[in-house]
Amino acid sequence: MATPAYPLFCMGNPLLDIQVKANEELLAKYNLKSNDAILADAAHMSLYEEIITFEDVVYVAGGASQNTARGAQRCLPPKSVVYVGATANDYFRSQLISAATADGLTTEYVDIPGDLPTGTCAALISGHDRSLVTKLSAAEKLTVEHVKSEKTWNLVKNAKVYYVEGFFLTVTPEGILEIAKHAASENKIFTMNFSAPFIPQFFTKVLDDVMPYMDVVFGNEGEAEAYATAHNLPDPKDVKAIATYIAKLPKVNTQRERLVVFTQGVHNTIVAKADGTIQEYPIIAIEEKDIVDCNGAGDAFCGGFVAKLVQGADIATAVAKGHYLAHEVIQQVGPTYPREVKQD
Repeated sequence: MATPAYPLFCMGNPLLDIQVKANEELLAKYNLKSNDAILADAAHMSLYEEIITFEDVVYVAGGASQNTARGAQRCLPPKSVVYVGATANDYFRSQLISAATADGLTTEYVDIPGDLPTGTCAALISGHDRSLVTKLSAAEKLTVEHVKSEKTWNLVKNAKVYYVEGFFLTVTPEGILEIAKHAASENKIFTMNFSAPFIPQFFTKVLDDVMPYMDVVFGNEGEAEAYATAHNLPDPKDVKAIATYIAKLPKVNTQRERLVVFTQGVHNTIVAKADGTIQEYPIIAIEEKDIVDCNGAGDAFCGGFVAKLVQGADIATAVAKGHYLAHEVIQQVGPTYPREVKQD
């Protein structure tokens, strides 16, 4: 049977976000801060089983790249996006599939046998604060052999745009490179997101290994600063100079000029090109009282942007769609999308 062709291929760590309203008692029980993000340790293992019994529990198909994939699919015709990551064959996986399907996203989860569960993120909401407790589990077991398996590799070959989260550099840089090299050899569009400051800070070499294949680099001002510090650039606060430096780095596929896209919260989004030009794009203004939760805004921006890359739109249109989707997401709880997403 022929493998379906999805124009956008996304890959990363799939996490089932388990969102509940939390009181001080629950936070204290697990020694958690109200507004924080940590990796789970032994003391948190019973937290997940406890919160799935809550009446108000909400499941969201999470993980950075999956957030982006869901957003992109909401902006595109059905069956435009496929997402690949590793899970266990368990209850959390079934909830993950249901949550992703609700946004129309096609998932091709690689089944990791053994005792490790599907990756989860407990999202404990108190007021505007969110305490995030992440357990990667099966998500970090994807290998280059999984990527090169016939089923997954056919999805890779049939795509024309690729999006990979920076977090995934900690899992299988070899697998990322296989996809990146394919994209370069076929003149397709390969994009990556720095994802968090610790990626350019502590995984500098593997990031640098993939950089020559990146056609579009996404990040924010904090990640730009971490990159600049790791590479000893003169001014780690000069976001424009950092973006231009990255844009001018050597590139394997010279048929495409690299774009570096840095969001800056409430400040202008910056797009730098290898020729040294920089464009600035204002975000959509929003009143403080209308902001519910900024978690997932960056992922949503990338979802809108890469959706427009798939459609062959220009940079200004791609940025505008990214801003629109981020603007919508920050008015929701968690990295969720509204019932209606504007098509254009």
